[in-house]
Amino acid sequence: MEMFANSSSISKGMGEVVASDEPHVLAVDDNLVDRKLVEILLKKSSCKVTTAEDGLRALEYLGLAAHQDSSTNNNGSKVNMIITDYCMPGMTGYELLKKIKESSMMKDVPVVIMSSENIPTRINQCMEEGAQIFMLKPLKHSDVERLRCQIMQCRG
Repeated sequence: MEMFANSSSISKGMGEVVASDEPHVLAVDDNLVDRKLVEILLKKSSCKVTTAEDGLRALEYLGLAAHQDSSTNNNGSKVNMIITDYCMPGMTGYELLKKIKESSMMKDVPVVIMSSENIPTRINQCMEEGAQIFMLKPLKHSDVERLRCQIMQCRG
């Protein structure tokens, strides 16, 4: 289940959206350029974006790090979707996905895995573990628009 999209022109700008209607996405990528690209594309699609440079920082933000008491951090409840790179040092996107899906608090939050490598066994492994979508990098504006539609369907 891969997403392919034609490169399309960047949207004309951010529409006027009430802040509370903006879906909140946690974007995780160890590569600064890729992280910034995802952040810019999501913001152009009227999403609120929080970034993390690795899986451990993402878990800390979500209140799921081993040394944290989940009752002291409720950022996770404010996140509508998590988008993470697969290949990261320390903790892969797959390992992050597993930790999120093991959490009773976070298991229903959609997780999108990104990778520059099209490896079917990796894709299947992530999908079986509960990933919403597996996307190939580099992401395009049309990919992010489709993600936003997914987020809005998943919001309660």
